[in-house]
Amino acid sequence: MDDELVGLFKDKDILVTGGTGTVGSKLVTEMLKYEPRAVRVYSRDESKQFDMFERLNHHPKVRMLIGDVRDKPRLNYAMEDIDIVFHCAAMKHVPACEYNPFEAVRTNVIGTQHVIAAALKCNVKKVVFTGTDKAAAPTNTMGATKLLAERIISAANYYKGKRETVFTTIRFGNVMGSRGSVIPLFRDQIKRGGPVTVTNPRMTRFMMSLSQAVYLVFKATLLCKGGEVFTLKMPTLHLGDLVEALIEGLAPRYGYKPEDVAIQEVGLRPGEKMYEELLTEYDAVDALETDDLFITPSILKEYMDLDVRGLYPGAVPIEIKRYTSEDYPALSKEEIKNILKAEGFMNVNYEIVW
Repeated sequence: MDDELVGLFKDKDILVTGGTGTVGSKLVTEMLKYEPRAVRVYSRDESKQFDMFERLNHHPKVRMLIGDVRDKPRLNYAMEDIDIVFHCAAMKHVPACEYNPFEAVRTNVIGTQHVIAAALKCNVKKVVFTGTDKAAAPTNTMGATKLLAERIISAANYYKGKRETVFTTIRFGNVMGSRGSVIPLFRDQIKRGGPVTVTNPRMTRFMMSLSQAVYLVFKATLLCKGGEVFTLKMPTLHLGDLVEALIEGLAPRYGYKPEDVAIQEVGLRPGEKMYEELLTEYDAVDALETDDLFITPSILKEYMDLDVRGLYPGAVPIEIKRYTSEDYPALSKEEIKNILKAEGFMNVNYEIVW
């Protein structure tokens, strides 16, 4: 895929909204390998921008832009002469969105519409929106706002007129080690000797590494035709097995016996589900799959006169009715340990950089 990515990014101007976040900042780092003309990092937090620019050794092709997707005029200026937009800016934490629902609407929905409008105004070639599994059959504000953002991204391909901008969406599972996710929380609690607080040990979740997340974004950017949703096929796990694997691997390194680190069940947070969905039965009706991806065509494909047959090399109609974390065998504890070791999470000196 490297040769294709050189063709995609070389000498291009790229904008990453939410570019100081876990996924956004990793995208920036990886894109720089393919010789873009410039990468603009657009985000609200000047401290994160300062830290990121230092980590990148003041890379001459990186531009740090302070701005908010809620601010349409600022976004218009930031998007001038841009070829590709990766829209990663969002309110992502379930409790924060539940307690501040209209703020989630302003960022996740209105902010996304601002990105669409700016992209059309500036004749951007591609806009890639990073979504979430919580947008499938949402039960919380975060998922509901991200689903609505998915739909307006998809609809933009229909009402864009003669403009050639292509809009597409990617659904992520939980990105391992991302800022505010459970693995860093569990590590800190184990380091203190416990207790480790778990919503429910039987809860199942999709998990993907940061490198898998970047792979999915880049592959979707290469394949996208307009309005579709790309989903990476990924493993599931039980939260209790993840906790036990971390305790067994890390407790001795922090000077504790694994059996002395207590696990405390605290119950589901507002809006949380026991399992996650990446494809609902509704999504699966017209969905396609490759070896590593599910592709859900735009629900407006008929109105767009879009025939999806043959659009995606190697894609065939899926046979499953839905794709949820409760329907597939979960990873064993040993398999989870191997992944944690491979990603560096069993190293006591591991730090979240992005």
